[in-house]
Amino acid sequence: MIDLNTETLLAALLGYLLGAIPFGLVLCFATGHGDIRKIGSGNIGATNVLRTGNKLLAFATLIGDVGKGGAAVFTASLLFDDPYAMMLAGFAAIIGHIFPVWLKFKGGKGVATTLGTYLVLAPYVGLATCGTWLVMAVLFRYSSLSALIAILLSPLYAFFFYNNIPLTILLGLITIIVWAKHHTNIRRLLKGEEPKIGSKKKAARTENNAENNTEKKES
Repeated sequence: MIDLNTETLLAALLGYLLGAIPFGLVLCFATGHGDIRKIGSGNIGATNVLRTGNKLLAFATLIGDVGKGGAAVFTASLLFDDPYAMMLAGFAAIIGHIFPVWLKFKGGKGVATTLGTYLVLAPYVGLATCGTWLVMAVLFRYSSLSALIAILLSPLYAFFFYNNIPLTILLGLITIIVWAKHHTNIRRLLKGEEPKIGSKKKAARTENNAENNTEKKES
């Protein structure tokens, strides 16, 4: 089991603070696009930033979100000797992205930050997860479905490549959290209403309506 000591707790704090940096929001404000939370689905991730019509901005957001997960793990490996510090830093970075304190705990869905975390924490898992997303995206053309399947298989990849039980359990917990964050996407997939990759205007309108309806029900 993971030992919660001073080093692992500091690593978790470091990871959370890095993960909570809302790159999509900051970059959109910095480039004059305003509050990304008022566009499309209202999400702060790269997919919604793409709806500004600025592909470079969306790519920069993606790099930032992926990078902060990897940076949390890498920094923890440099600062702390505890072998579990890297794991908790990566996990906390994902939590920070999904529930950032600066945005009243309303953040992104965590896929990009999760992939960044995996690529540094467990490279084989990260590569296998990215590969799974790519294959699923080509086959089905649903970004959300591709992400859900890729994240779902990540604990199996961890067990297969590393035979590390704590790592496998941690990735299982991350899977549950990311899936829960995608509850509106799952509903649309089941109803056949989820927009496919490339359906720009219709995708933004459909997802925005679904997110707004969900917020009304939960408020």
